[in-house]
Amino acid sequence: MSKSFSTPPLPLPLPHPPLHLTRRSFLLSTTTTTAAASFAIPAASLPPPPDTTITDRVFMDFSICPNYFKPDRTISDDLASLCADSVPLGRLVLGLYGHLVPLTVANFKSMCTAPGTSYRNTLVNKIFPGQYFLAGRQGRRDKGEVRPPLSELARNTEAVDSRAFLLRHSRAGVVSLCLSENDDDEKIKMDPEYRNVEFLITTGPGPCPQLDSKNIVFGTVLEGLDVVTTIASIPTYKPSERIRQLNDLAKFLGDDRAPNARAIWNKPLKTVYISDCGELKVSKPTLSPSLP
Repeated sequence: MSKSFSTPPLPLPLPHPPLHLTRRSFLLSTTTTTAAASFAIPAASLPPPPDTTITDRVFMDFSICPNYFKPDRTISDDLASLCADSVPLGRLVLGLYGHLVPLTVANFKSMCTAPGTSYRNTLVNKIFPGQYFLAGRQGRRDKGEVRPPLSELARNTEAVDSRAFLLRHSRAGVVSLCLSENDDDEKIKMDPEYRNVEFLITTGPGPCPQLDSKNIVFGTVLEGLDVVTTIASIPTYKPSERIRQLNDLAKFLGDDRAPNARAIWNKPLKTVYISDCGELKVSKPTLSPSLP
């Protein structure tokens, strides 16, 4: 006689324990719900993100000049005449945020295209390894410095607009107008027609939070991050710890020679300069936003 096997019945779910509501638990739940609702911010009241649509493109070619410090150089020689046999490093293509900071972008474009007074044939004046490099320092053309076309540049009122400082120096390839890091001579800054055109490009690998909220981010490197890395690897002048301590003491005592001595710190030991620059015309220059 065969035996039949039956599947054992599944266990029934346990009944929910009865809820015991008290006046205290009811008040606590009501207070928590009210507090959470009071801290909730409606989505409509949040400010819109910064508009980082790329409206313009410019290029910059960088090179190394082997003859800039030659002994027989005369005071009238400039980079164009000295560096005919320069070694090219490569080209950067920069995308500019013309909707976010139109004045800053317009002035930068002018400095890339103005004949004779542009960034062309001017030096990369300082390199901070692992952080950024500086270019566009104002001064004398025979020293590889910039002479901006003052009549063509608008006074940049965005330098006092908090909305111009929303973007961060969060990665390599961020292009920023120098304000706090500006290296221009103080006598030049006293000119009532002075226009700030010095800029920096972050080199990575990490962010530079010390630059945030102090300098105006107005673009990003679209092509040529390998060139940025090459520039960042060029050795610079680094003072010894004793020289730093003596300089700090001289600065504390009010010695005017202290800032002059510091001017050569972090200068590249090779002559890196912008051999060419200009605007890139494209059929559809507006690209989708890409936060730095």
